Amino acid sequence: MSCEKGDGDPMEDPLFILESGEVYRNPTEVKMSQIVMPCHANHCGELSVGQLLKWMDSTACLSAERHAGSPCITASVDDIHFEHTIGVGQVVNIKAKVNRAFTSSMEVGITVSCEDLFSSCQWNVCNAFATFVARRTEEGKVQLKQVIPRTQTEQMEYSIAAERRRMRLTHAEIITDLLSSNTAQLGECQEYQGAVSAERTRVESVELVLPPHANHQVSTFGGQIMAWMENVATIAASRLCNAHPTLRTIDMFHFRGPSHIGDRLVLKAIVNNAFKHSMEVGVCAEAYQGAGALRHINSAFMTFEVLDKDRKPRTLPRIRPEPVDGKRRYQEAVARKKIRLDRKYIISCKQTEVPLSVPWDISNQMYLSYNNVSALKIMAARSNWMLSSEKNKVSLYTLEENQILCFKVETHVTVPAEQAFHLLSDLRRRHEWDRHYQQCDVIIQADEDDTIYRVATPCVSKGGKGQDFILLASRRKPCDSRDPYLIALRSVTLPTHPATEDYTRGEVLCAGFSIWEESNAVTKISYYNRATPGVLPYISNDIAGLSSSFYSTFHSCNKYLEENRDSQTVLPPSDR
Repeated sequence: MSCEKGDGDPMEDPLFILESGEVYRNPTEVKMSQIVMPCHANHCGELSVGQLLKWMDSTACLSAERHAGSPCITASVDDIHFEHTIGVGQVVNIKAKVNRAFTSSMEVGITVSCEDLFSSCQWNVCNAFATFVARRTEEGKVQLKQVIPRTQTEQMEYSIAAERRRMRLTHAEIITDLLSSNTAQLGECQEYQGAVSAERTRVESVELVLPPHANHQVSTFGGQIMAWMENVATIAASRLCNAHPTLRTIDMFHFRGPSHIGDRLVLKAIVNNAFKHSMEVGVCAEAYQGAGALRHINSAFMTFEVLDKDRKPRTLPRIRPEPVDGKRRYQEAVARKKIRLDRKYIISCKQTEVPLSVPWDISNQMYLSYNNVSALKIMAARSNWMLSSEKNKVSLYTLEENQILCFKVETHVTVPAEQAFHLLSDLRRRHEWDRHYQQCDVIIQADEDDTIYRVATPCVSKGGKGQDFILLASRRKPCDSRDPYLIALRSVTLPTHPATEDYTRGEVLCAGFSIWEESNAVTKISYYNRATPGVLPYISNDIAGLSSSFYSTFHSCNKYLEENRDSQTVLPPSDR
């Protein structure tokens, strides 16, 4: 929490001066500011998370509708982690803007901050990404116009939105697979003396959807449904600990179907498992009208803590699951906790805070791949690259940030972009144009987009040892014409491939290629590399020598691409 006056002012002027001198404001940005009144608060005098979710959903929906020009509905919400609580009398500031639009859906970024009017303290509460879908009009399905990013931040969010969408679309299937594999390894549930029966925490409640609960399209607000779900989840959590819990995390969830005025919404919650300092509550929302059948609207998993007087998490009582379904929920909660921690550790960290080599396994593959590609996209979106030198149509740029030196090498080739992508994607052939790649072997072909290689490089000094690297290569084709082809590289660790005495284990923080199609025959290739001195074979204290090394390597790269422009490239087959 920051109490520096003006630091991160949530009501700062949204106008931005572009390099051209033009005054710019994002046309989709919507703001909401609310003073927290007692009617918005819980028993502790803190803003109810349910009320906050309603405000967030309303603000995001207005942003989506401003861009779409038509009614929109909430389709999904990514993980939300609540960093701080908000007290009565404080001001909640919510900003929402459309990061990217696809065919009929769009991602809306939401930032929630809080300010204390008396002390001028300001702090971030949470960040979220919601997906909204434009509803059909009388003319048929809506075709959304593209978002045009104008600032560096907007370009970065626009680019990464495609990667978040990719993860969103495969999330449910991957989570199901991970739960199946992880729960099979957990064995039987542990028995704890004095454990609380899970059935004691079961809650069921019904709500009648009235006009105040619906939007201007007579559909129930997604935020209102989330608020009702948070209410029953809080009751379930309270029954376990006999105290007032604090909601910390809501896992990514999707709305399975709409709800309308007149619906009876049945909300069910139960504590699935309790760990030392946190508990997972599963909650489900179903709807019906009259004597009709129940319709599944939404399911979510919420993580609660109980704080002591010093705001530290208390130790929680253990849960005793009921047979069959209770034990299944108990074991799946253990697996989800591991997945959740992996996801938070890899995705939530700033790029400069993620450790160089993260252990890879099948449970965190999706998140490491996301982090790998996002790190490259963030580096590519930087606008403050400095041209260091240029030779034979190969340009070398440098950028220093957080005491880390970054490089960009830019060149053009008369090879179709897709062919250049396929040729550069196969690291097994990189030794044909890059003398720093002495040997490259496939270790794991995780899927068609992600491959783990072991790369060996020659020694750079007489009598020294060569380096080897365990690299995750993540490939991405363009989502649309405004995206490049991408090949992202970063170090990972594998227990099956520890460091050996013959090589010094090297590390790659972030590297890779961005390949842009400028015409049918001309392609712009940008190579990026972020590393600390001594980490990569390219890096040396001699900038002139470094420039010479890059020029030599990328002239060879251009020649390799030109010679193989018509060749067939076959990527490694999957061994899964």
